[in-house]
Amino acid sequence: MGFSLSKRKLIVTVRRQPSSLLLAAQLLAVLIYPVLAESDTGKVAYVLFCNMVLALALWVVNRNPFVNWIGWVLAVPAVICSVVGHLGKHPTFLTVGYFLEALLYFYAAVGLIFYMLDDQSITLDELVAAGATFTLFAWSFAFAFLVCQAWVPGSFTAAQNTEDPRSWLELLFLSFATLSGVGLSDIIPVRPFARSLVMLEMFCGVMYLAVVVSRLIALATLRAKEGK
Repeated sequence: MGFSLSKRKLIVTVRRQPSSLLLAAQLLAVLIYPVLAESDTGKVAYVLFCNMVLALALWVVNRNPFVNWIGWVLAVPAVICSVVGHLGKHPTFLTVGYFLEALLYFYAAVGLIFYMLDDQSITLDELVAAGATFTLFAWSFAFAFLVCQAWVPGSFTAAQNTEDPRSWLELLFLSFATLSGVGLSDIIPVRPFARSLVMLEMFCGVMYLAVVVSRLIALATLRAKEGK
């Protein structure tokens, strides 16, 4: 009886705050990649986990007033291409999967922004959604960097193994460094299209802080003053 009640409370909490679960899954994916990337089996397991994150991102977006069918149109072929590309060693399928995943994560990020800006109130889930949106943007551009690297070899270089293609984690690191504005990355875009993508991410990072985060802070401050 007690276990069922606790389980029911957990389900209710997750339904009320789905952004928390999404953010936790995104951060967990960052942490487990260095471990799973050591073997082909681990890479497949990581792909499956990322596909679960994709489904979770869709679920979060489906809970707010955005066009739901777009996510599924992107998600289904993205999952198929990624699995076929990794298991069958097909670079073309991988590239198509990366492209669709970039669009899907960008779609989910925009959907969360609509969710956060939908009203004049502020909830805990909306505050957590700010962090989840940031990670979705970071993943979206990281996948875009992978597509860029596949289309234009040598798009990115680094302090070590300068001529090698950059790994997923390296490009995700570049994406986080660029989006946050800290610029602490040894990965450098050297081709014109790669530089253009990085500049677009810089713009998204600045506008995200200026428009979305600043509005959430203003609403939270207003709510605190009204509560006094």
